[in-house]
Amino acid sequence: MDFEISKEAEDLRLEIRSLVQNELIPNEKRIEETGKVAPDVIDKMKAMGLFGLTIPEQYGGLGLDCLTTALIIEELGWCHSVYRSLVTNNIGLGSQSIILSGSEEQKNYYLPKMASGEIISAFSLTEPHAGSDTSALKTTATKDGDFYVLNGIKHFVTNGSTADVITVMAVTNSEPGVRDRVSTFIIEKGTPGFKVSRIQETMGPRGYAPAELTFTDCRVPAKNRVGPEGQGLKLALKVLAHGRVLLAAAAVGLSQRLLNESVKYAKMREQFGKPISSFQGIQFMLADMDTKLSAARLLAYNSAWLVDRERCSRRQAGIAKLFSSEALGFIADSAVQIFGGMGYMRELPIERMYREARFYRIVEGTSEIQRTIIAKELLEEVAL
Repeated sequence: MDFEISKEAEDLRLEIRSLVQNELIPNEKRIEETGKVAPDVIDKMKAMGLFGLTIPEQYGGLGLDCLTTALIIEELGWCHSVYRSLVTNNIGLGSQSIILSGSEEQKNYYLPKMASGEIISAFSLTEPHAGSDTSALKTTATKDGDFYVLNGIKHFVTNGSTADVITVMAVTNSEPGVRDRVSTFIIEKGTPGFKVSRIQETMGPRGYAPAELTFTDCRVPAKNRVGPEGQGLKLALKVLAHGRVLLAAAAVGLSQRLLNESVKYAKMREQFGKPISSFQGIQFMLADMDTKLSAARLLAYNSAWLVDRERCSRRQAGIAKLFSSEALGFIADSAVQIFGGMGYMRELPIERMYREARFYRIVEGTSEIQRTIIAKELLEEVAL
């Protein structure tokens, strides 16, 4: 394994680090106050090509490999998660279906706009009765000439209320026992029959509220189907595996910020006449945080490295996502403990980051789903 990156990639990472430290982190409070990211900040993100990191150069993106992208997402993980979600939906869940299985017409029309940030994309799979159990999807897409008619409800859709384009999974064959029953569709904002039903407020940071989407006799041109009919679930699983690797990298970034803040506070905060960093109890907490972070970073990098060689299995992606999200939960909890009462106050960002961290163990497949994937592939791989 070789995690070395080119000088150009390292320069880009340092540019992103400067953007995060000088522009994004200073605007975190404004997001919590208004629930929105300032347009001028988004413009700066667009100018740096963040919305097209993984989109091929021929379609206007930077065409970065997964390892380099993971390093960039790790930097974005330091700041308010709404920044990261805007970017990762465009370069991951929102665009990867089109990159992997889209027609040339779809690629030429949508990808350049996604890469420039002209349009924001979202990915829609989860439903009120179908979360971890994707076989329980109820949203249907019925063929009607040159159109499909969609009916159903999606929820927990990140960027759902603001996205210009939604990638939607819907059942195209509801016959019992049919395995390949789900297809993928591109639906644009403003399509008759499609509406944002409500914003779903969460315990997480502001500006990140997912949306519930309703489709009522929503007519979508057949040319907006991505890939062959019935192959949508297979495509979604590929896209999710890629997304889990980048989510692991984001968890590493947030973990690193929490650790850094904890170290600085422990060296500054005094009790009983000396810094709390001199107490063995605090030192052990910091050591455990650093150890888990180091392991999470190596798993994230290794998975990204394997993606670039088309050797990253769902199991490997699941291991990276599971461990990094669980490590982040431990690190965030430890940070609050080290900060004590101040860690519980909204006066400092630790409280917000603690709430952000909890989300990582749920989004893009819960910890339990990752364990199921890991165990299933492990049992299939190891022979008696």
